[in-house]
Amino acid sequence: MRDLAFRSVCEHHLLPFLGRAHIAYLPGEKVVGLGRLPALVDCLAARPQVQERLTEEIAEALQTGLEPRGILVVLDAVHGCVTTRGSRQVNSSTVTLAVRGELAEPARRAEVMALIGAGS
Repeated sequence: MRDLAFRSVCEHHLLPFLGRAHIAYLPGEKVVGLGRLPALVDCLAARPQVQERLTEEIAEALQTGLEPRGILVVLDAVHGCVTTRGSRQVNSSTVTLAVRGELAEPARRAEVMALIGAGS
């Protein structure tokens, strides 16, 4: 799934960050209903958080719950602490990536990243 909207609050500055999550997984024995993926992102983003940890927590929750052959999670977010404080970079975003299993292989990862980018 790509372009799952999410919002959270930066635990360092208590300012919001808003973005899009992209999640890919290669199923093992278990699959999940597609509605569960945005619910997982919303649940984990609900508390004050840093984006790097949120990305890893999404991947770990999928790994633990589904035991897939591979996982790739990309978060792309705009942070209030960057747009309104200090450097005030209003056109920048932060991208984080967590990869597990077969999707960590460079060719497989590139294939999934191309699919994510195809929606832009």
